[in-house]
Amino acid sequence: MRAAAAAIGLQIQTLKAGTDREVDAAFESLIQARTGALLVGNDVFFNSRMEQITALAARYAIPVMYSSREFVVVGGLISYGASLTEALWQIGLYTGRILKGEKPIDLPVMQSTKFDLVLNLKTAKALGLTVPPSLLTIADEVIE
Repeated sequence: MRAAAAAIGLQIQTLKAGTDREVDAAFESLIQARTGALLVGNDVFFNSRMEQITALAARYAIPVMYSSREFVVVGGLISYGASLTEALWQIGLYTGRILKGEKPIDLPVMQSTKFDLVLNLKTAKALGLTVPPSLLTIADEVIE
């Protein structure tokens, strides 16, 4: 990601947070650094603080991209990540195979093949962003 950003003249700053206060401080540092956008990684800690993170993004008017649609449902701007529905389907298939006698060690490791793009138009409007029609066309879900 850093190499791709450098190729187009952008810098990437990595922020870390392990407490609620550190999440607040991370957003404050984004404002001080005049950061244009944020990407929140897929992490149990962040996932358990969806409301806090999306509220801070709204308060500071920072466009944020997430890895799961649940953030967008609670007010986040956009998400792109592995389809939870597809992952649960695969878990069900593997469970069935194991229950029929296959050994887990004999099953291949699976990787996601379906990814979902979810947009929240209300949040985009609040941020003063215009979502290109081409993005709306390829989105798996648009929340209005």
